[in-house]
Amino acid sequence: MLIDTTLREGAQTYGVYFDTSAKREIVKLLVRAGVEEIEAGWAGQDGLADLLAWARGLADPTALSVWSRLKAADVELAAAAGAARLNLGVPVSDAHLGSRLGTTREELLRCMRNVVPLARNRGMAYVSVGLEDASRADEGFLLEAARHCARLGVDRVRLADSVGVLDPTGAARLVEMVRQVFPGEVGVHCHDDFGMATANALTALGAGARWADVSVLGIGERTGVARLEEVASYLVLRRGGAGYDLRAVREACLLVSSAADVPIPRDKPICGRDIFACESGLHAHGMLRDPALFEPFPPGAVGAPEGRARCAWAPRADAPPWPPPWTAWAATSPGPPWARPPAACAAPPPPWAAR
Repeated sequence: MLIDTTLREGAQTYGVYFDTSAKREIVKLLVRAGVEEIEAGWAGQDGLADLLAWARGLADPTALSVWSRLKAADVELAAAAGAARLNLGVPVSDAHLGSRLGTTREELLRCMRNVVPLARNRGMAYVSVGLEDASRADEGFLLEAARHCARLGVDRVRLADSVGVLDPTGAARLVEMVRQVFPGEVGVHCHDDFGMATANALTALGAGARWADVSVLGIGERTGVARLEEVASYLVLRRGGAGYDLRAVREACLLVSSAADVPIPRDKPICGRDIFACESGLHAHGMLRDPALFEPFPPGAVGAPEGRARCAWAPRADAPPWPPPWTAWAATSPGPPWARPPAACAAPPPPWAAR
């Protein structure tokens, strides 16, 4: 299942701001797409209560969640906004505990013992704990934190590859390891610093993770996270069983591109303008016989226009003129001396040849 975090992680993208209208349109499309959970924002965010109140009737059965720091004050803010599903951020690597928070492992576990029950007392029916920087944490402490979550009755542990250093093998191993000590649901939050986010998310789901975080176009901190359009399309078209509406996903890509001012490259998987175009002879020949020879899925499967020409024989409007100008010159020029008939190459004899 997918947690779309466009309105939380995506809203943290450098230079991106979604106004109320854009947020509502994004929620509508995500609900249409069939995403199981929308992370609608963070505790204390302006306008969060209004967004949750507006979306509550629309979103069913899509769950609405709110992200929060591991602080009692943040839990109170989330409760005041009307959140019933809370995602707590809990750093577990020594680097984050020491350099960022100035705390210890023991103090972190104690804080969890205070904050998780508070969330329950404030009406949170579902509490998820995101173990931040899990991919660089000491494995022994990571497992202890997961066991601690189990003792506290946490519903989900979300493993964050906060700086995108995992590969698919590492992502699968991390999920399998945590599942051995945590009986609840396991999720993953994969960053894309090495271009692995989509592959890691899909591999984690295959290894037993119940949830994977995604965002539209993958927007988020730095290079972003796993892309909704890629993960959802693969689950529908290759693994089967998923019921996501890929046309709504494509519409969400176009909307977020416009609202966030994030251009979509023409060859971007799933939503790029030219992902079904080709002009090489070998591919064009095959496509004319059967498009499936060089297409993993038909354009309509992801909401792309069916009528768009797949094989481009004519140059684009912005292409250089064809044939190029020099071909006209070549047709009328006698050419270089070595290319002319022998008679045309005759020249007056040199002075010494007359002697």
